[in-house]
Amino acid sequence: MDDDATAMKLGGDELREIALYAASCARQVLSLFESRHPADHRPRYAIEGAEAFGLGGRRTALLRSQAWAAHAAARDTQDPAAADAARAASLAAAAAYLHPKATAHQVRHILGAAAHQARALESAAGDDKTVGNEQLRWALKHAPPAVRDVLRRMPNVPAGRGRMGHFLRELDTGLRR
Repeated sequence: MDDDATAMKLGGDELREIALYAASCARQVLSLFESRHPADHRPRYAIEGAEAFGLGGRRTALLRSQAWAAHAAARDTQDPAAADAARAASLAAAAAYLHPKATAHQVRHILGAAAHQARALESAAGDDKTVGNEQLRWALKHAPPAVRDVLRRMPNVPAGRGRMGHFLRELDTGLRR
């Protein structure tokens, strides 16, 4: 498939709504990271950067750096819930850099913060699947129209393994309705 065949329109307002949605998902689990690593502010800064962009700020090198720093925070912790919380923050900041290409990889960028939010809470609850499923319902309910509209222009998320694959498929399917 050539680049023109996968190109799609992606408006600035849509991108901002997606970033705010991702930030709201990540903010739901920020305390899981901060309670375990109170001196590490990298996930908080990534969420704040995503929120600032969503509210009209510019995409800057700082925002991209904040996304990578939160990703590094996820790698640096040994706690699974904290790692997923930091990944949610990283993906929230990275949402500002969504490409106008209709690829399954981009679908993961749209839904990743919500999926990691659910996994973080599930993990913190001793892998209680009812907790993760409840968070999926929250994420589905709180998704703004832009998330749904952009997803409908993208291919379906490919089948993945484990709980993260499950979360991504459930979100993708639910938000396309």
